[in-house]
Parts: sequence; structure tokens; C-alpha cells
Amino acid sequence: MDLIYLDYNCFQRGFDDPQQTRIQMEALACQEIFGRAERSEVKLVWSFMYEDETMLCPFPLRRVEALRLVTICEVRVAPEDSIAQLAKSYQQRVKAGAKDALHLACAVSSQAEYFLACDDKLLQQAKRLKLKFVALNPIDYVRKGESSE
Repeated sequence: MDLIYLDYNCFQRGFDDPQQTRIQMEALACQEIFGRAERSEVKLVWSFMYEDETMLCPFPLRRVEALRLVTICEVRVAPEDSIAQLAKSYQQRVKAGAKDALHLACAVSSQAEYFLACDDKLLQQAKRLKLKFVALNPIDYVRKGESSE
């Protein structure tokens, strides 16, 4: 069973502008991944970073949905000094932003097999770091699963 760390934008994608085809497709892919987690077909990671970002979110409906999704995440990542140090090294190596670097470090700490994000720049940074997970857009992850069935 795949262990997946989702960048926070995956939790919010369903609220973004549906006029853009890419956003529609990513929202559907994220919805499919959450559905697979609810059916125990994949495992999702929940990190302290999600809590921070959710509490800072100014939109109540987005906050409620992100907090609902906590219930389907089986693996938890708490803040640790080792995660902070790892994140700092990622910031220096690929010029990742602080939050993005922390998400990558949380994914590594959780031993996730997949890191999914809707942010092309973040996915490229993850690939340049050559981490022990596969970094993909949610659409590509869903396509990968469908092609192996």
C-alpha cells in the first residue's frame, strides 16, 4: 500500500478556480486520492505543517475541509529538530522556501513513497534533491495507478 505525503495545496485544490482545466483535473485527482485513502487503498501522512497552514487559512470552509481530512490520514509527523535541520539543508541546496522545505523534510521523515504537489517548482526542487520518494503531480499519480490495474 502506497504511503503518500501531499503538499498542502492538494488539500485546498478543490476550492481553487474551476475555470482552469488543469485545476479541475488536479482537484479531481486529489479527490480520487482522498477517496482511495478512505477505502484504505493508500495511506496518507498528516504533518504539523498542515495544522499550521490550516490555522492560518482565512477561509472557514477550507479550514473545515482540511481538518476533516485529518481523520483519513493514518501517519502523523510531529515537529522535530531533525526535520528543521533537514529543511534548512533543502533551502540551501535548491533554494526552496521555508514551508516547502519543511514539507519535503516531513515527507522524508515519514518515509513516504510518494510526494504529491500541484506546484511545478516544488516538484522540480524535490526531484533535484534526489530524495527517497517519487515526486509527482496528483494527476500523474492517479494515471500511474490506473495504468497498473
